[in-house]
Amino acid sequence: MGNSAELTYFGHDLEAMSFAENYHEWIADEFAPYLGENVAEVGAGSGDFTHLLLERGAKRVTCFEPSQNMFPILEERHGNDDRIGTSQRYFGDCLPEMQGCFDTVVYVNVLEHIEYDSAEIGYAYDSLRTGGRIAILVPALEWLYSDFDNQLGHFRRYRKGGLVGLVEERGFEIETAKYFDMAGIMPWFLLMVMFNKTLNSGNVSMYDKLVIPITRFLEGKWAPSIGKNLLVVGTKV
Repeated sequence: MGNSAELTYFGHDLEAMSFAENYHEWIADEFAPYLGENVAEVGAGSGDFTHLLLERGAKRVTCFEPSQNMFPILEERHGNDDRIGTSQRYFGDCLPEMQGCFDTVVYVNVLEHIEYDSAEIGYAYDSLRTGGRIAILVPALEWLYSDFDNQLGHFRRYRKGGLVGLVEERGFEIETAKYFDMAGIMPWFLLMVMFNKTLNSGNVSMYDKLVIPITRFLEGKWAPSIGKNLLVVGTKV
């Protein structure tokens, strides 16, 4: 996948998403029933999501973040916590020494950045113990792909059937697969696709505070048939 020293991330989207507290809490709660004690967080970025995994039952989280601009922030934030390990290596490069090590491997808005996503899912399978789980959240719906997605380094957005197929092909049994954040479809389409805008802390914070709590409540009652994101969990059998 390349040299980690050469990899950098488009920075302001990550800074903006740090204001999405309700959004991250919602994802963490969705993942909570599937978390084991020993968790790998692939593409941990600056570590915004890591403490949420610990709060929901993980005893140890190993964060993999190969980017040269994000890893120092991750280290500064979590480097002194004995429950958290950090690595700047690519996840796949850590095999075979990680064979069967983890209870859960988590990808939150990461798999779309990886060109060979099927191979990456295979690395997760190899790193898990039998009965371990892969937990994935990705952007959904290819017709929402925008210039902003391209700037972020997204190779794709996903359909449910396509991602489920990839996960199953690598040997996982699907536990759950559902669209997520239906309310975000229209704002994303208008702002990103039609008007070529970008995320900023203001619009992210406003959406997070005003829309996400209502959307979360409604989607807890009725699973949407479509959504801006897609959540999939699979078990290694």
